[in-house]
Amino acid sequence: MHDGLVVYPTDTLYGLGGDALSDEAILKVFEAKGREYHKPISIAVSDPDMIGAVAYVDEMAEEFIDEFLPGPVTIILPARRIISTRLTAGTRKIGIRYPDHEIALELISRYDTPITATSANLSGGPDPVSIDLCNVPHDYAINAGPLSGTPSTVVDLEFREIVRAGADIESVAAFLSRWSC
Repeated sequence: MHDGLVVYPTDTLYGLGGDALSDEAILKVFEAKGREYHKPISIAVSDPDMIGAVAYVDEMAEEFIDEFLPGPVTIILPARRIISTRLTAGTRKIGIRYPDHEIALELISRYDTPITATSANLSGGPDPVSIDLCNVPHDYAINAGPLSGTPSTVVDLEFREIVRAGADIESVAAFLSRWSC
């Protein structure tokens, strides 16, 4: 997959994966989606160690990860220098998915590096809940049949706030309220 793009299943939607540590692959993801460069792109990891390699994890984030991941949540954390500013859109924060899907985890684990975790559709297009809705250019595709279609909840763990409501929103909100006291 080096610098190529793969459509892969997650526990929510089909993702468009490229090597998250390769500027060439990252640019291909932006081009394939027709995505504006000022919008950040999340990454997917296969274990908590990989999260720690790409982002700074404090005590609260560690507890959140233990409770919710793998699962349908995207966490936003301060990015380590290894992460390209292209992915963070200059924010120095990175969205991280640790999907609860055997195929996604196997792909990331075998590749042994984070991959991009943006949806496998043109920007603004319908959610890719099936392989036939993955209308972006790619080199490989893994068809796992229809997926749940509920987008991940996006939570900024540095500011302890929900950025986008999605799957498991009530549990995430309850967790954050415990830490805001």
